[in-house]
Amino acid sequence: MAVAALKNTPKLKNPPKLKTFHATVHVTRVEEWYVEAESPEQARDLLAAGAGCRCQIGECLNLEIERLEE
Repeated sequence: MAVAALKNTPKLKNPPKLKTFHATVHVTRVEEWYVEAESPEQARDLLAAGAGCRCQIGECLNLEIERLEE
């Protein structure tokens, strides 16, 4: 978004020099998953163990920057 905003600004005689920054980012999402099971309890256990398939990637609920490096 920031790059797009900079591209849409009028041309300056001395445009700011942009640097690339790398970050470690923790992202929290709500996703829809499914699993085949015999009961709700078994389904919970399977999902908690990492079984199942993601139906749809969810929207970002939280984003936290842990580290930013130049």
